Amino acid sequence: MFFWFIATSILVIHYVFTDPQFDYRMLIVGSIVPILGDVAGGWMSPLNSVTIAVGLLAIVMITTIGRRQTRRFLLGLPIGFLLHSVFGASWNTTEVFWWPFAGIDVGGIEGFVFQRGIWSLLLEAAGIYLTWWIAKKNDLTSPRQLRSWSRDGRLTFS
Repeated sequence: MFFWFIATSILVIHYVFTDPQFDYRMLIVGSIVPILGDVAGGWMSPLNSVTIAVGLLAIVMITTIGRRQTRRFLLGLPIGFLLHSVFGASWNTTEVFWWPFAGIDVGGIEGFVFQRGIWSLLLEAAGIYLTWWIAKKNDLTSPRQLRSWSRDGRLTFS
């Protein structure tokens, strides 16, 4: 499930922050990186933990002091991790969400993608539709606009 996390993260940031300067590229990366542990191992990885997301946020904030452009670019990464936790329902599994404070071993816990059965397919279908809608709304079907987005990561929703 990639599109579900990508689309929901983009829409939440767009409608909550309403910042036309927000760079969505790292948000997309942050929203799908935790899937790698789930799919590769078939278990909820510590990447779904709020500890990892908050730790990553602290690293970004500390290492980008005085470098506003770099911070603006990287800030989407930990936000994507946090939104993945929300839309992946990792908050529903104490051992995963509070890793390592609730225990280190998360090997026996099935990932969101595998637990939900048909619901995973329905959510992914919704994500594909929403991603298409976002691309259409931002004219990302145009090669010129797509190149512009790949350089600055901004979406206008016009």
